[in-house]
Amino acid sequence: MSYGIFTPPHARNEAVRSYAPGSSESLALQQKIQEFRSQSIDIPMFIGGKEVRTGKTRRLAPPHDHAHTLGYYHEGDASHVTQAIVAALKARNEWERLPWEQRAGVFLRMAELLAGPYRDILNASTMLGQSKNPFQAEIDSACELIDFFRFNVQYMTEIYRQQPKSSPGTWNRLEYRALEGFVFALTPFNFTSIAGNLPTAPALMGNTVVWKPSNTQIYSAYWLMQLFREAGLPDGVINLVYVSGPVAGDVIFRHPDFTGIHFTGSTVVFQDIWKSIGNNIQYYKSYPRIVGETGGKDFVLAHRSARVDVLATALSRGAFEYQGQKCSAASRAYIPESIWPVVKDRILADLADMKMGGVEDFTNFINAVIDEKSFDKLTAQIEQARQDGQEIVAGGGYDKSKGYFIEPTIIRANDPKYVTLCEELFGPILTVYVYPDNQYEEILELCDQTSPYALTGAVIAQDRYALDLATERLRHSAGNFYINDKPTGAVVGQQPFGGARGSGTNDKAGFSLNLLRWVSVRTIKENLVPPVSYRYPFQG
Repeated sequence: MSYGIFTPPHARNEAVRSYAPGSSESLALQQKIQEFRSQSIDIPMFIGGKEVRTGKTRRLAPPHDHAHTLGYYHEGDASHVTQAIVAALKARNEWERLPWEQRAGVFLRMAELLAGPYRDILNASTMLGQSKNPFQAEIDSACELIDFFRFNVQYMTEIYRQQPKSSPGTWNRLEYRALEGFVFALTPFNFTSIAGNLPTAPALMGNTVVWKPSNTQIYSAYWLMQLFREAGLPDGVINLVYVSGPVAGDVIFRHPDFTGIHFTGSTVVFQDIWKSIGNNIQYYKSYPRIVGETGGKDFVLAHRSARVDVLATALSRGAFEYQGQKCSAASRAYIPESIWPVVKDRILADLADMKMGGVEDFTNFINAVIDEKSFDKLTAQIEQARQDGQEIVAGGGYDKSKGYFIEPTIIRANDPKYVTLCEELFGPILTVYVYPDNQYEEILELCDQTSPYALTGAVIAQDRYALDLATERLRHSAGNFYINDKPTGAVVGQQPFGGARGSGTNDKAGFSLNLLRWVSVRTIKENLVPPVSYRYPFQG
């Protein structure tokens, strides 16, 4: 047993690589992509540290090249979920009792491995499996996940240092225990960093985890698990299973040792999960922690004083980076009529310059949407807008013969309550409502009341009074609020991420607030001079 009050390395944000043409980093990443394309890998589940193969395999293909095979994963069933729970519970006591600095060492090592030899591996697997260009992969699967690991360790130590006062003759302590049971991590396709953080944040705090990734993110999830294992994560701490959501839920939400869920995904799924937990509450040993980030109908609202170039860039980037498949992506915009014509021209020029195609060509800015189901839903919405007489300002084309490609599309709605201004689409579709300049205050109210979500939003203006008014009126409209910037790109350690209303529990991933959800605090009072009689002075 070692003794000391340890201070881990100070967390810093990982520098983003540029992947400029001809650079060594660009060439190395392209080489890794070609290596991965040249092989078809066999992807097992990982339960209790063992590779589990069922023989029931499913094919994985790049969304931008669905004829190509990246590999096959082994699909599990309810028995494998049960095995994962057993493994997590078996590993729990030893992992929780491990000194905190030893747990911290595992995750700090993950950060350094990812910053080094695993960087190209995770970036290439994310690019191929989820159709991201090199910059989008770099800020996600490399930098953000490295930041999660580093900053979560720092936040953990800050939490542990939060201790109560002690009066003379007593010593009061807080013990931050892991939750009593196992945590379920249910992760999405769109961010490898989220898929990495959701199981590891509870694990860092001493919990053991059953992890189910999205089927469309399994390729990079496999490499994440390799990273965890090489960093020294003990067997059974995180158990990776490939099953359907209903199969996992039917086992997990009925288990008495279920103690929490860490979720990112759709609002409908999260609400169903909450109902299931409520319906099964009598089975649990403790009240489960429910932590979730769901959808968004994220806005950019411009004032007539907005700089046109700032506004156009915020929309071009905010709406169409990663094909709009970010919970934070700009999906609706409110633009004054006096500046709309020049803003439109600037955005059209941006779109004309954006190339679309596979991720293997680093000059492509736009890649494919994640799968055929998403493609069909999005293109149906574009066609419905056409039928409804809405103006297709830009894009509107699509093709799935080789990959699931949809042009960046801008719809100008003639009704501020038109469906694409209200409902989440999760794709490269931006809907614009053009309003009279003198109705800014009314538009603030409209923006606040239009959507059930409250994840991200941005206001673009030069007028400081207009910015102040928007900041106040839109107080509850976005958990991440941006001034003169796009509504995407939150950085760990700088802008803790999460929203309220229909967008989730706002527990701020990558921040101490989130880590506090994964501990159960015990207060310990030690009386250094204990009394020896029941009598008090007032008794005489």
